[in-house]
Amino acid sequence: MSGLDVRGLEVQRAGFPIVTGVDLTVAPGRITVLLGPNGAGKTTLLEALSGRIPATAGAALLDGVDVLPLSRRARARSGLAHVEQGRTVFGDLTVTENLLVAVGNDEIGPAFEMFPELRRRTDVPARALSGGEQQMLVLARAMLARPRVLLIDEMSLGLAPVIVRRLFPAVRALAEEGMAVLLVEQYAALALSVGSEAMVLFRGRIVLRDSAAELSRHSDRLHRAYLGANERQPSADELPIHLKEPM
Repeated sequence: MSGLDVRGLEVQRAGFPIVTGVDLTVAPGRITVLLGPNGAGKTTLLEALSGRIPATAGAALLDGVDVLPLSRRARARSGLAHVEQGRTVFGDLTVTENLLVAVGNDEIGPAFEMFPELRRRTDVPARALSGGEQQMLVLARAMLARPRVLLIDEMSLGLAPVIVRRLFPAVRALAEEGMAVLLVEQYAALALSVGSEAMVLFRGRIVLRDSAAELSRHSDRLHRAYLGANERQPSADELPIHLKEPM
């Protein structure tokens, strides 16, 4: 498997710069965590990489080939998968049919090994699943496609904490199988606990990067990066992120 090497990525919306000069590497077998306050450009960055929106400049090398000029479908065929916000399931299709979209055959057993909860819901339309079950289905469908690089955007959004804790080990298992994972997540502490490297995006720029373990030990550096300032230590009340695990 090959990772993703992003160089000088720039993205504009309506003529305004949203992502500016971002360099990052997503290595095989590792989880790279991308943190940052709301509006920092995290979702825009992932959408530009997967082809949902166009990039203005830069390169994204997958196995040495720049995928940015490719269509969204061609990027997926190259091994780039994107788990978007909002649990994008096919609501009128059953769980089994949603999984078959990814593989086009009956080799969906690994999905049920990852999430046994889905085995009991095989004939249920995806729209009737709980939010947590839908997110399991989205992750399982992405896994079946065997991407080399998996982009995950806020998979915990709107989910109960117990479900959030259920999903993170699954993501770690995918990385351990050799996938390169770029994880955007609101729960910083939980994301750092499974991540290898971590970065903070602020106003479209990477303002901090280090190992996930190092940033987990020194949360004051995260505090300052989220506020875009180094002048003083913010109080706990000012902290705009979830540095603690969900209760």
